[in-house]
Amino acid sequence: MPDIQPIPAVTFSTQHTNDLSDRIAPPYDVLDHASKGRLLAASPNNISVIDLPHLPAKTVGPDEAYLGAGNTYRQWLDQGVLVRQDTPAFFVYQQTYTVTGGVGGTGGTGGTGNSGGTTFKRRGIIANVKVQPFGPSPDGQGGIHPHEQTFSAAKEDRLKLMRATQAQLSPIFGLYSDPDKAIETLLANVIDSSQPTFTGKTQDDGVLHETWAVDDDQRVTAFQQAIQAKDLFIADGHHRYNTALNHFNELTAQNKPVGNAAYCLFVLISMQDPGMIVLPTHRVLGNMPNFNMQAFKKAAQGKLEITPLPGTDPAQLEQALADCDHPHAIGLYDPSNLNAPLSIATTLDNDPLKTTHPNQSDAWRQLDVAIVQHLIVEQICQPDFVAPGSSGEAVTWKFPHQIAQLKELADTDAYQLGLVLRATPLDSVRQVSEAGELMPQKSTFFYPKLATGLAINPLD
Repeated sequence: MPDIQPIPAVTFSTQHTNDLSDRIAPPYDVLDHASKGRLLAASPNNISVIDLPHLPAKTVGPDEAYLGAGNTYRQWLDQGVLVRQDTPAFFVYQQTYTVTGGVGGTGGTGGTGNSGGTTFKRRGIIANVKVQPFGPSPDGQGGIHPHEQTFSAAKEDRLKLMRATQAQLSPIFGLYSDPDKAIETLLANVIDSSQPTFTGKTQDDGVLHETWAVDDDQRVTAFQQAIQAKDLFIADGHHRYNTALNHFNELTAQNKPVGNAAYCLFVLISMQDPGMIVLPTHRVLGNMPNFNMQAFKKAAQGKLEITPLPGTDPAQLEQALADCDHPHAIGLYDPSNLNAPLSIATTLDNDPLKTTHPNQSDAWRQLDVAIVQHLIVEQICQPDFVAPGSSGEAVTWKFPHQIAQLKELADTDAYQLGLVLRATPLDSVRQVSEAGELMPQKSTFFYPKLATGLAINPLD
């Protein structure tokens, strides 16, 4: 990856406590009115006041909202709510969390199992990463690779906030490969030898976040030497990284001092970390008034094999998919079929998109999410079940993370079919990114989310 440096960090004051539970927040783009309201009810000094100055997220708000966020940020510095650290530092970062149900895409074996689920610990480092265009690095020090498409409104929103605050408030989630576990050892040495600098639990998910400041020259150099030659793959935060790059280019074009805007705030985590998991994002499909399973099977002839399953709970599809050794298997939940709503669809061809998408890489064509979008939706559902002249002439989508959410949506009149997916493997993310391709939307769900407010990268 590019040059990484310690952060001249702004942090919340620990004068009274190093527990930041009431001041940290999830990333801005997962918050709505209700969740932000709960954060502010816990503390008026929650970071979401600044990081999400208007709603909904990923839309462009009025200029006054961003100016207000900038003023609040500076007021908190003046009042001592936020403080500038004396010495630039890396922050070793550990998240402890529990997952119920199936997990996938793991970098390791995970943690302890109990009746409430499986507990994991995920470790990384919060650092400043020098910005550069997406793709391989021209200097051989490792490139930065995306896997998701970005949208202009979200980037404009984040750029206005960055200009107003002169700070990067929320870290980008970056992945790198560490098969020899050299960096894992450095992280463990820090965690095992001292107490955390900051701790906190995020409100809605109960994840424990802990950080350890690392500012001694020997350890800083060790982390830099271990990480800097590696490629970096963005897991979450594509809009924010694009914004940091656009802001840097804007300053350069205007011949203004660049300073710390040459860097972007990241959390860097190894793909092989034992707590590095990817959860699936499922689908529900709507606007298909003519849909029924018998007609779907007929339309899918020559493309899919449909195998009915006993039972009526779509949660059973998770285990069925885990037990299935076919390279492409998708669970089907048809709520209109009251007696037998569950099926597993498998592709008849192990490379079913090779004819329609010959220019995409093998890794991209093997993605189950690509097969759902370009085979099941575009080749089967769209031509056979969407009524021409209806209020919309395309299949509609929702992307639930939980099976309970999928069932709740699919059981309404707005949707006709639920699709239960397996998680996208981390190696597939790496291969598609290295090929310079972007995945279909909602291909990955990296859990848990990083906390905002543990460290801020000031640009002034």
